[in-house]
Order: sequence, then C-alpha cells, then structure tokens
Amino acid sequence: MSKKEGHKLIFEGAELSGKSSIIHLVYDYLEKKYNTHRFILDGCHWFNSDVGIFGTKYGREVVGKYIEIAKIMREKNIIFEKLHISDQVYHQINSGLRIDYKDIEEKLLEMNVKIILCTVRNDQKIFEARLKDRLTLYSHYGRISRKPEDYLNIQKIYVEKTKKSKLPVFTVDLTDLPNPKAVKDILAWIGE
Repeated sequence: MSKKEGHKLIFEGAELSGKSSIIHLVYDYLEKKYNTHRFILDGCHWFNSDVGIFGTKYGREVVGKYIEIAKIMREKNIIFEKLHISDQVYHQINSGLRIDYKDIEEKLLEMNVKIILCTVRNDQKIFEARLKDRLTLYSHYGRISRKPEDYLNIQKIYVEKTKKSKLPVFTVDLTDLPNPKAVKDILAWIGE
C-alpha cells in the first residue's frame, strides 16, 4: 500500500458465512496500525453497505455512492461489508434479474479494490447452527431468514460471481470461528 492510497477491501459471501466476525479482526488490525488520532478511529473505516438496500431498486445507485466515498477517502483504509457482488446475488435470488456491473468493476479495479470471499464448508449443519445463533441475537432476522440449504446454494452463486470478477479475489474458509489463521492469511494477501 502506498502512503497516498489506503486498502480498499470488499468482504463478500452468503449471510452467516462469518463476514462480520472476520472483518472485525481485520478492521481492528488496520485501525490500530494506521490510526493517527487519539479520539477518532481513523485508521480504517468499515461500511456495512447492505442493510436492506442490495437487491432493491436502490442497490446500483448506492454502490455508486460508496465508490464516490472511497474516492474521496482514497488515502484511508476502507472495508465494505458487501457491495456490488451482493447486489447482483440478491437480485438474482430474489427476482431472477441479472445485473451488469462491468462499469463498476472497472472503477473498482482502477482504485485497487480487492475482494475477500468468505465461505464455509459445504455442510448444512454449519448454517443451521449459525442461523439459530443469529435468530437468538437478532429476532428481526427471522423476517428474512432462509432454510439452511438455501444458504449453501447462495454461497455457490457468490463463488460463481466472484470467479467472473476482474478484481483480485482471496477466498477464505470460515467454517471454524474464531479463525486467527484466516486473519493472518488475509493480512498477508493485502501486504500487511
């Protein structure tokens, strides 16, 4: 990473794949290392980019706005928890639409954005356990939850979409959490 350009990372993957768990640790590392202010967390910025936007008519425009933010903050480290791949996946699974993001991919490529694809072993029981935990923590998640086997199918779509991406992609298996090795591998891959 040059001194004028921060890391730009997109963590993608099916819901319940462990994105937030791993992002938390990568964020903490980058934030501590690059922080310049005692009272402001300015070493890394973490955007939970979805929150009910992707797969809707607002997805593409919001992705564009996040890209504008990343350009404004080009010297900062930025983590996006889901972005254009998630919008594509959600459109496909919820309405059957195939959304073209070639123009957005070009912009992201120019900004040296990298994708970390979070996956888990092809085992329905993993999603069963994680779904149970999610519903215990966040009752509202029940309104959008799916059957455990659906998450496995959605994971396959994420893998397919990221294989077609022009951006550099690092796939990490988050079957086991916590996973300090995965954090080390991600940091090494981004040059940390």
